[in-house]
Amino acid sequence: MNIKKKLEKYLNDNLEIKRAFFGSYAKAAPIEDYAMETSSNINNYINDNKEEDTFQIKLFNYIDSKNLKDSDVYNKVNIDRRLFSKIRSNKDYHPSKETIILLGIALELTEEEIEDLLSSASYSLPMNTTYDLIIRFCFKEKIYNLNQINEFLYDHNCKLLNE
Repeated sequence: MNIKKKLEKYLNDNLEIKRAFFGSYAKAAPIEDYAMETSSNINNYINDNKEEDTFQIKLFNYIDSKNLKDSDVYNKVNIDRRLFSKIRSNKDYHPSKETIILLGIALELTEEEIEDLLSSASYSLPMNTTYDLIIRFCFKEKIYNLNQINEFLYDHNCKLLNE
């Protein structure tokens, strides 16, 4: 049996899940129909669940709400002005997790606010690594001094911020 026929057989044998999800069919729908229905469902799901605020929008809303200038933010934690300009001018720019943490420190965000900002860029502070727990602790305890945070990280053999 050639590989394409094997694939078709495999798909047809395993599409019971699809039939249950989309309703019962007299016979399995052609693969093209399944792909179109799935694509439509994915698009609906994305449209229904996609956040309107991008990382860039959230960041600059935080800056504006705290009445800060851009230079106040990037200078406080030694972020390169060109990098900050890239974040400001390119809505699709995806900064590193460390950069977002540094921005959160500069903005003196709460634990919930840093989680929100990180989440908007598809990052998080999981509770299963020492590094992330230290960072979370600092936001929770309102510790925004980069030297002190790096001291905590150093004491626990973690990568330092803004090395």
